[in-house]
Amino acid sequence: MDLARVDPSLREATRRAPRLDLENPLVLWLVSRLSRLAPGKKVDGVERRIVNEGSLRVRVYTPPHPSGAGLLWIHGGGLVLGSAAVDDRMCGETALSTGATVVSVDYRLAPRHPFPTPLDDCADAFTWLTRNAADLGIDPARIAVGGQSAGGGLAASLVQKLVDEGTPVAAQWLFCPMLDDRTATDRALDADQHFVWTNRSNLVGWRSYLGARIGSPELPAYAAAARRDDLAGLPPTWMYASDIELFHAEDLAYAERLRDAGVDVTFETVAGAPHAFEAWATDTVLAQELLARARDWLRERV
Repeated sequence: MDLARVDPSLREATRRAPRLDLENPLVLWLVSRLSRLAPGKKVDGVERRIVNEGSLRVRVYTPPHPSGAGLLWIHGGGLVLGSAAVDDRMCGETALSTGATVVSVDYRLAPRHPFPTPLDDCADAFTWLTRNAADLGIDPARIAVGGQSAGGGLAASLVQKLVDEGTPVAAQWLFCPMLDDRTATDRALDADQHFVWTNRSNLVGWRSYLGARIGSPELPAYAAAARRDDLAGLPPTWMYASDIELFHAEDLAYAERLRDAGVDVTFETVAGAPHAFEAWATDTVLAQELLARARDWLRERV
């Protein structure tokens, strides 16, 4: 992809962004292990604590003036990388800005832990959040579920599961979500060489998560959020994607299907931004403005 398509404010950061060969098993193993060792970062004014209970690992961010709202946050990483610690700043600043108490889940990663384990970990974190809502000062009717990239896809699947179970969810908050395994099986997309997250990496992520079922006509429920036929009854949704990233088409299609099903949807297309730019170019004006709008929306909904 031509760097000229990238917004000028993001070009230097994009040029420096690492290009990882996740098709190399050794590289995948190494980067996965290193991402789990991220030290994290505290945000001034926000209390952060880490909870470990059996296989459950969550980080809790409590703002100085809690509003009674809650957010379950799910980190990105293509289902094979990342950790909750990487999103410490995102979660801390979201808590500080919105007044919501944020719980970020450190779900187990594929391929060692394929579907449904990562989704089950997220569901367990939501259960923990609701079970401890009173102690956390959270109104159970004011809990949103959100995430970025693979975390956004897991968030969308989790919301579907919770709604089917009759559990109320106040809103879903999806940053460039990874929703559709069928994108990864479209080899024509490989040639575009998208910045940060290519379709070849996408194939590694989905194949690690779903195994031989990737792209099959039928998948188990909640395995890939875009596969769900009936989207009626899902909560108000905020979602964004960039016009030059791999996920734009699948995200826009999901937003349009939600809207057609009667769901209140706010969808933003950011021009000229590589995938998940708000995480690695956080201090740019483009990222700060996006995050401000997203947090304003979340504050109003929960």
